[in-house]
Amino acid sequence: MKLYSFAILFLTACSPKKDDDLPVVVDTTPVDKGWTFESAPSWSDEFSTDGLPNASKWGYDIGGSGWGNNELQYYTNNVNNARIINGKLVITAIKEPMGGKNYTSARLVTRTKGDFLYGRIEVSAKLPSGVGTWPAIWMLPTDWEYGSWPNSGEIDIMEHVGYDSTRVHFSVHTEAYNHTINTQKTANRIIQTALTDFHKYRLDWTPYAVRGYFDDQLVFTFVNEGKGAARWPFDKRFHILLNLAIGGNWGGVKGVDDTMFPALFEIDYIRFYKMNEK
Repeated sequence: MKLYSFAILFLTACSPKKDDDLPVVVDTTPVDKGWTFESAPSWSDEFSTDGLPNASKWGYDIGGSGWGNNELQYYTNNVNNARIINGKLVITAIKEPMGGKNYTSARLVTRTKGDFLYGRIEVSAKLPSGVGTWPAIWMLPTDWEYGSWPNSGEIDIMEHVGYDSTRVHFSVHTEAYNHTINTQKTANRIIQTALTDFHKYRLDWTPYAVRGYFDDQLVFTFVNEGKGAARWPFDKRFHILLNLAIGGNWGGVKGVDDTMFPALFEIDYIRFYKMNEK
């Protein structure tokens, strides 16, 4: 090989690559684009017609399995346990035997009737009184694409236990962050009139974060870390649940006061607003 040929080869091999030759690195870190929400709800229930809940919007989970929490109620689709009265949905827990349980109640779901991916949810509700009650406004995945609980996620827009009557909770659960491994992501606030007045419980859900608000005051933020479904399974559709449990691993920590029944969980309205794409 002649000397000049070697020099040309050396310079070619050692010369810096052009930008076009470099591998493309995609930054998957989520960015908060400041998403907004539509001003009018695209799905809602104002509970304006007395009687059974609207069957086009609500189904029922029925049974007395304990629902993974050793709960003490049997969920029914009976009008005595869930009915619309004077513009309010009233979920009523009753002390009565059914299906081997000593209490009945209701768990309403929008599954296949209202399934959502990103958006704002607002619920106006008045919580039940009495030691042993455990009401919730929450969301579960419709398709469970990442596996069984908690892998596919859960969002608790409002959760409350009767023995701690003025404290209201907002939480999320994922494979990496949940109470079974003491990594839960949760926040709570004192609402002195939670049992006597209606308050607004709100979720703002975007690709960047799950945020919780009580009476439009921010109480909780969970940011998408961009590290996969174990930490952020909230990129799939979810549906809404409204229920009043009795007893169980959390609600029954201090027992159940049988003198409190019937216990009433009242919902004035529920509204879903689409997220504006950016």
